[in-house]
Amino acid sequence: MAKHPTSARRDASPAPDAQDMRERVLRGASDLFYREGVRAVGVDLIVAQTGIAKTSLYRYFPTKDALVAAFLQQEDLHFWSYWDAATARAQGHPRRELMEQLRWIAERLGRDNYRGCPQLNVSAEFSDPEHPARQVAKTHKQEMVRRLTELARRLSAKQPDRLGLQLSLLINGAFVSSSIVPPKQAYALLGQAADALLAAHGVRAARAR
Repeated sequence: MAKHPTSARRDASPAPDAQDMRERVLRGASDLFYREGVRAVGVDLIVAQTGIAKTSLYRYFPTKDALVAAFLQQEDLHFWSYWDAATARAQGHPRRELMEQLRWIAERLGRDNYRGCPQLNVSAEFSDPEHPARQVAKTHKQEMVRRLTELARRLSAKQPDRLGLQLSLLINGAFVSSSIVPPKQAYALLGQAADALLAAHGVRAARAR
């Protein structure tokens, strides 16, 4: 049966996919949140940036808090994708794995547009520990400690739980110190600090890094 001309026109120009629209909102908001800070960015600015009506924005994200949490969840996925890639490059050698992690983190610190860890940045903007964004950030940091502690166990550290926490402090400290760390020295500084921590836990020095 032939389609009515109006139906044919409708079929020729379908409405944007809901997932695409959601990603468009999230992409625009994430750029603003990271560059300007969450509290400095209102819904009106996000609407102007994305070109999506406010009613549509609220359809995908009922509140600004939900949008901020989604921003951090996306950053979480990106972060662990880099972490997993570094792990794969180490090919099962735990000492090399730690240094590969520090290498890409050092490269991140040297980016022109780097403004620190988004998880830490957003946490600093909200005092309520139950805020959805702070909960996402807390889970992210707990996962970092878990991964580093597991790595410390594979390194046969004397106190792997303690070493995992110390390495997380080293990495998070680097994130908040990017403005004072010369980019070309970041990896060497991180590597030297990590070597000192490993030696304190009885981990033998590698022959080559």
